[in-house]
Order: sequence, then C-alpha cells, then structure tokens
Amino acid sequence: MPAALDPSVLDALGRYDSPTLSNAVELFDVRPRDEGFMRHEVRCMFPELPRIVGYAATAAMRARGAGEGYHPDALTAHVQAVPGPRIVVVQDLDDEPAHGALWGEVMATTFTRLGCIGVVTDGSVRDLDEARAMGFGFFARAVSVSHGYARVEGAGEPVTVGGLTVRPGDLLHADQHGVLLVPAEIAAELPAAADRVIAAEQEFIGWIRSPDFDAAQLPQRRAKMKDAFLG
Repeated sequence: MPAALDPSVLDALGRYDSPTLSNAVELFDVRPRDEGFMRHEVRCMFPELPRIVGYAATAAMRARGAGEGYHPDALTAHVQAVPGPRIVVVQDLDDEPAHGALWGEVMATTFTRLGCIGVVTDGSVRDLDEARAMGFGFFARAVSVSHGYARVEGAGEPVTVGGLTVRPGDLLHADQHGVLLVPAEIAAELPAAADRVIAAEQEFIGWIRSPDFDAAQLPQRRAKMKDAFLG
C-alpha cells in the first residue's frame, strides 16, 4: 500500500473541482487522457456536499441470492489499515449490479466512525436523507429500496468500478462531476499546475467576453492558453 502523503497535500487538492484537477494531471503526461476516472454511471448522489479527497479502502459485494459471503469484520479491519481520510470503493459483483443496497444509514454511520468520508460503488445505495445529513458522500450507480441479500464478498483487493481499477491506498478525488484517481507521484505538484490551468483559462475567457474579441485570433489565443498550461 502506498505511503500516505502530508495532509496538507490533500487539503490543497480539495480546493479544486475534479475537471480542473483532471486538466492538471494531463500536463504531467503520466497516463492517457481517457483513463484515470470513473465512467458516468457512477454518479454523485449529493452534489451539494463538499468534494472529498481520501485513500481507497476496497471491497466487493453481492445482493442477489442468499449466501454466506465474506465476514464483514474483514472489511472493518481492512478499512482501519488504510490511511485516513478513507473512501470505501465497492465493486458490485451481481449480474446485473445495483439490485440491492449494501450502503445505507447503518453502514454510513458505522464507517463514518471508522474515519471514512464516503463510498464509491457501481452498486446501489439507500437512506439518502440520513446519509446526506451526516455529510457522508454517496457515489453510486443507482438508488435501491431494498438491501436484498447484500453481503461483503471480499476486502482489500483491487476492484474495478465504473471502468476504473482501484487498489487499496489509491488517492481519490470526488465531487459532483465524478470520481478521479489522483496519481500519488504528482499529487503535491497538482495544486500549482491547477492554478496555471485556471489562470490561463480565465485569461482566455476574459478575452472572449471583452470588446477586444476577434474570431480571427482564436487559433493564436488557444495556442497561448496551451503554452500557459505548460508553464
């Protein structure tokens, strides 16, 4: 599991929305631009809540068909072995997923006490009012009435949620736009890069809105903005 970063790095990352950080990651050319984030089916249930930044604790679950499953204490133990703040990332193994909700008021309350700030799952969630009131982030595929036979099937192994493979200890940033995997090796450099992105974009937008706007200059202005991104 990767070592935890200085808490000030996570605090700094929390000042930016996920699209801005995604743009900043691109400047370092550490991965393809079409990777490193979850697909649109994993959506933010509480867009009005603050964005969250934390380390992934991973699990797999099922809700269809009665079964013994994996003892829930193993997930509790795994979560406590991951640095805080923690985001639980849960892959739903059912076909079709999201039939029953593992996460509701009881789980949100329990894992808040274990230092978790949210859950990300391609399964379903429920008890939205209660989770929202405690400020626990729900990022999920769907909302479900029932928990069905929801049970944990594994913990502490890599999972794939929304097309993104997440390993224990991975650094995640999530907000109303979705879930972004932050490369730990550049995390401390991202705030400065994000500031460059913001400044360049705002200069470009300001010019477009100004009386000086000239459509013939768009190619040069776009090139100038790109150069500013690169510093």
